[in-house]
Amino acid sequence: MRDNASRRGAADLGTPLMILAFFVMAGFMYWLNGQAAAERALEIVEDTTVTDATAGVADVQLGELELDPEPYVGTEVRFDGFGVASMLGEKGFWLGTPSGNPFLISMTDALLAEGVPVSAGDTITVSGTIVTMSDSILSAWEAAEMINETDRIVAEFAIYFMEASAITVTGDGGSDGN
Repeated sequence: MRDNASRRGAADLGTPLMILAFFVMAGFMYWLNGQAAAERALEIVEDTTVTDATAGVADVQLGELELDPEPYVGTEVRFDGFGVASMLGEKGFWLGTPSGNPFLISMTDALLAEGVPVSAGDTITVSGTIVTMSDSILSAWEAAEMINETDRIVAEFAIYFMEASAITVTGDGGSDGN
């Protein structure tokens, strides 16, 4: 038989400490549940005003511009609710159009400095000046490393493009421009 002489008079605290641990754990879970409920009830209210930087510019239907762009060269116009078909280097992107032929949009240096987050699939409203494409413009973009050689070959197909001065992203998920 074992010699328990050294434990004589010692209390067996295992059971009371186990019960106390359960109560402490239950209390902590109750407190944690209250904190989670308060967090869920918290409503974040932002005081922001969405301003459309493209307001005040004449709306032009992109299909109308595709038919005869010459009268719009040098004119500031606005396209509303078209989807970004794909990106072109760091400087531009292609808008999806009703005819299926994408239209090139080039961002101005000021717009690039603002860091407008445009990505393929976004629906945007854009305003800017219609410009006739030239080799000197493409060379300047390539020299500034805004487009690479592959992008230049693709951009050469654009006869006209818009030099965007204001872009407002109105949605994501894309639209085909209809």
